[in-house]
Amino acid sequence: MTSSSATRVPRSAVGLRSERGPVLLGVMLSTGLVAIDSTILATAVPAVVGDLGGLSQFPWLFSIYVLAQAVSVPVYGKVADLLGRKNVMLVGVVLFVVGSLLCGVAWSMGSLVAFRAVQGLGAGAIQPIGMTIIGDIYSVAERATVQGYVASVWAVSSLVGPTLGGFFSEALSWRWIFFVNLPLGAASGWMLWRRFSESPRPVTARPRIDWAGSLLLLVGTVALLVGLLEGGVLWSWGSPVSIGLFVGAAVVLAAFVVVERNAAEPVLPLWVFRDRVVGGAMLVSLVVGIMLLGLTSYVPLYAQGVLGAGAIVAGFALAAMTLGWPVAASTSGRLYLRLGFRATMLIGSVLAVAGSALLLTVGPDSSVWQLAAACLVLGLGFGYVASPSLVAAQSAVPWHQRGVATSASIFARSVGSAVGVAAFGAVANTVVRDRLGSTPSDLESLPSGVLAPALGAVFVAAAAVSVTMLLASFVMPRTVHEAGPEG
Repeated sequence: MTSSSATRVPRSAVGLRSERGPVLLGVMLSTGLVAIDSTILATAVPAVVGDLGGLSQFPWLFSIYVLAQAVSVPVYGKVADLLGRKNVMLVGVVLFVVGSLLCGVAWSMGSLVAFRAVQGLGAGAIQPIGMTIIGDIYSVAERATVQGYVASVWAVSSLVGPTLGGFFSEALSWRWIFFVNLPLGAASGWMLWRRFSESPRPVTARPRIDWAGSLLLLVGTVALLVGLLEGGVLWSWGSPVSIGLFVGAAVVLAAFVVVERNAAEPVLPLWVFRDRVVGGAMLVSLVVGIMLLGLTSYVPLYAQGVLGAGAIVAGFALAAMTLGWPVAASTSGRLYLRLGFRATMLIGSVLAVAGSALLLTVGPDSSVWQLAAACLVLGLGFGYVASPSLVAAQSAVPWHQRGVATSASIFARSVGSAVGVAAFGAVANTVVRDRLGSTPSDLESLPSGVLAPALGAVFVAAAAVSVTMLLASFVMPRTVHEAGPEG
């Protein structure tokens, strides 16, 4: 990648350079909707269950959201490449706002779960298309800094979300957790509608949507993710339900591959797996997803259950990871412009390995500061891996493939998150079962003498996964050539 190509303002979808600021603000507001929603609901569990009942159904408020988001990401990415980004992004914002309104007026836990699926479908468009728009309107040199801004939205939301959730539940009503999305969604939608103008590639024929491939990908991914998210929770891993889900997912996804080979406009083209740049970005995103959500689930539990910290201090330990990410993302541009994408990703992977090694030194007598320091190093590593890999994938493809490349990377991270939760949960439960002879319904009820080795085993597994991130970074070619507008 030459310096001229790195600093050139791309032939983007935005007509005027001066419009990029408002468009970026609109993307950040939209991203804020999704980011806050990922944490704000957790603190409202007692209030929601106390009002609606349905404690056994409550976990599905999170699972259905993740499922709807994950399975819709590839479809949105492909449609955005065919028809343009603006309409797809606005559809996502509208779905999220409508879903939030419906969640706020939900009359039962079942209806709330259903309306959370609508929110998830909106989030499935907002995150990948927002990042695609950034790839369209900013040059390679600018993109890492801008993505640092977007990453900071997630960092701030991780701190603000739980506080807002607790405040609304105690001072007003848990329903305001969802109603607060309405003005934010309206502001972001209005800004994108008024300020974002684009000129998608000319389409000589009516776009052909890959309905068969979309349906197969939807069914196969749902079966896989439900099996991963609920295996060992609602049913045992060796039960007929688990076996049926995984076998069914394998059969359906195999049929998906066959359909995609012959589709005129495949929803998830098979070339993304063969391309070293896009495929490499997907691979490292998968590994980042495994580590990120897995550690997010167990670091606060270790701080509270083993170190004896309160909820706020435990949240601080995890916040160190979410603060390290945007710092690394916003500074990674200087590195990859000088050293290249792969070298920067290798630096991030080494930091992730170092952070995982620091986690292994944390014990029952350690301080929360030691745990937070390990999380901070991990966050820096994730930022130096995730941001350069996404920028590389966007840079290596022309405009009409950028939505697919971006959504493929985010889709891989979503699948990795489900794998991480399942794998780390299985590791922890295995240790508990060996010590107690049975697995309790929740790890929070365990004494620290059992919880510490169980979560210690999770940290060992995370360290092993971090090494695979280092290996996965080598898939990215040494040099990434920037594609022109048409390839």
